[in-house]
Amino acid sequence: MLYRIGYGEDAHRLEAGRPLTLGGVVIPDSPLGAVAHSDGDAVLHAVADALLSGLALGDIGQYFPDTDPAHKNMDSRIILQHTLDLIRQKGYAPVNVALVVTLDRPKLGPLRAEISRSVAQLLGLPETEVGVSFKTSEGLALQHVQTRVTVLLERIPS
Repeated sequence: MLYRIGYGEDAHRLEAGRPLTLGGVVIPDSPLGAVAHSDGDAVLHAVADALLSGLALGDIGQYFPDTDPAHKNMDSRIILQHTLDLIRQKGYAPVNVALVVTLDRPKLGPLRAEISRSVAQLLGLPETEVGVSFKTSEGLALQHVQTRVTVLLERIPS
């Protein structure tokens, strides 16, 4: 197939005293941060899962299980790079990404360009190919961050 579509999600509980990183960007002044085995970057985890799902390659838990101490506090950019390597080995590359982050606070709007730029750079895409939207849970999940991602993959010409 010339094109494949992938979908990924990730969510983390939040608690005080932890950093919050989304899309490779440390969120300044966040009162809460992700509780996770790795750095808890819900954006990069969802992007990686979307890439894997587009080629029916499972999910990041298969490649980076949270039961392995070697992955403790792992930088999610490493997870994404490994995933990109797998995708390219299968002859595909991402061409477009749409992501939605649900987080009540802090408001992420002022960081949209920085998060988009970071994700685009990590994927080797122009910023115009990374759509970033923010939502709140309307107070339903104050200690929770969730990301949903859709990615379009294209076969790399041989």
